[in-house]
Amino acid sequence: MRTPWLQTALKAGKGAPDVVMLEFQELPTFQLTKHLVDMGKYGANDLKGNYVDWAWKQVSNGDAVYAIPVDAGPMAMLYRQDIFQQYGLSVPTTWAEFKEQAQKLKAAAPDTFMTDFGANDGGFMTGLMWQAGARPFDYDVANPQHINVSVNEEPAKRVMAYWQDMVDAGLADTAAYGTTDFYNGLGSGKYATYLAAGWGPGYLASVAKTTAGKWRAAPLPQWVAGEDAQGDWGGSSFAVTDQTKHPEQATKVAMELFGINKDAWKIGIDEAFLFPTATPILEWDYFRTKSYEFFGGQQVNEVFVPAYNGIEEFAWSPFNSYSFNQLTTAVGQAVEKKTSWPDALDTVQQNITTYASQQGFQVAQ
Repeated sequence: MRTPWLQTALKAGKGAPDVVMLEFQELPTFQLTKHLVDMGKYGANDLKGNYVDWAWKQVSNGDAVYAIPVDAGPMAMLYRQDIFQQYGLSVPTTWAEFKEQAQKLKAAAPDTFMTDFGANDGGFMTGLMWQAGARPFDYDVANPQHINVSVNEEPAKRVMAYWQDMVDAGLADTAAYGTTDFYNGLGSGKYATYLAAGWGPGYLASVAKTTAGKWRAAPLPQWVAGEDAQGDWGGSSFAVTDQTKHPEQATKVAMELFGINKDAWKIGIDEAFLFPTATPILEWDYFRTKSYEFFGGQQVNEVFVPAYNGIEEFAWSPFNSYSFNQLTTAVGQAVEKKTSWPDALDTVQQNITTYASQQGFQVAQ
């Protein structure tokens, strides 16, 4: 859903559809302005048992349900098995090992990068910081004028320092995601890995067709060996707007449009590359043990499903578009000007706290 258009229609009091698809990080914005129907009043809580705790909490507050989860973006590492074999690389299980293997690759193949870091994508960077334990916001829609902002806390700065070291050493590229340079890198062997979300396997297969059969999936490296810390990059839901004249029927549509409907999910999985949030679909053999020819027949969801189940709770701000813009701008400028990436988070922290105060929020840091 194109958020600015929807916000305009909701503010005008006309023109919004009954049911809309919203990304998880967009929900607090619409909850704050009270433009989403509480579907808990129309039976939505009956579905709570179909979702893991973190996913349900993305769309609810107590018994109030503002959306129905559809898809998510648990993260994993997609890697070129042929490149790993050619240069004797081992699949890293920690970020320290990831850097070590990147150094080994650079020594043997100077024109090849271990991966690409897309500083233009706030969701990607947030997913990596989420995995590291960063929680930039503490916000509860039940107490809507209060927010805690801690964008520049230690876990987030650790992630930024790590990736600046990778880039400065020539181990990671900085092509913007979604650009020709990025696509060419995925297709040409310029990148040995792609740090991807659960929708990534289908996306990669569509943009790097000539590399079919060469990729494999592995869990995202950990900051501490043996841990199971996970992050999420993307995720969407169905919500009902306050312009509906039929909230009960609209809630039923939101609940059943995908829900646990296997026929609908076959389309979602095979044609839209969606990674489902509903546990009955995640455990369905058609999805869980689906073999992907692009990945040499690997059942890649056996990697992504445990990652999804390991994700922990995370809160978004009610001004996420502004937050993401500040993050991508500050980090992007640090990349371009070769200044400190961790210090860029201090700039983001200051700008967001100032903005939140100007918008009338009571801000804690």
